[in-house]
Amino acid sequence: MAFGVHLSRIRLGLALLVMLAGSALFSITPAYADLRVCNQTTDPVSIALGYRATSGWQSEGWWVAAPAQCATVFQGNLNSRFFYLFAADDIGGGAWDGNVYMCTRDDSFAIFGVEDCLARGYERTGFFEVDTQNKTDWTLQLTDPAANAGASGTDSPTGPDNPPGPDNSTPDDGGNPNPDPGVPPNADVD
Repeated sequence: MAFGVHLSRIRLGLALLVMLAGSALFSITPAYADLRVCNQTTDPVSIALGYRATSGWQSEGWWVAAPAQCATVFQGNLNSRFFYLFAADDIGGGAWDGNVYMCTRDDSFAIFGVEDCLARGYERTGFFEVDTQNKTDWTLQLTDPAANAGASGTDSPTGPDNPPGPDNSTPDDGGNPNPDPGVPPNADVD
């Protein structure tokens, strides 16, 4: 009888071990990395994204980030070092923009190509470059200009109509196919 009780305890222990291992396997979820834009202003902002897709340059929009909220504009591991953003203050009227022009429109959009925006019926919008430094995850903070008066060396634009300066001192590592890291090929640049 003692042998039967001992065998039952072994079986029970093995069954519990298998169930515990099985539940651990099913509860593991892959870690996703994203490109997020966080709105540290007092007004909602609309955000458009430009990036190099498999089929060429693509721009997408719009995501809206409420004050003190973030919007995930690219889900998954970042497949490129350089991304391009445009953001507009929906109430105050300012914009975080740059001199890399891509196509947008007022409604939600996914537009392939950066050439001839106006001729194709789109708007021509200036985006600023975001260098993710080849990280798989990146968060950008949009802040009010008054909150950063005198601040320098920030990783993000400091406010509407105040795009980041040229900080392309890092040589292009191939993440951007254009020799000028700030400009997608065939993009209209002022």
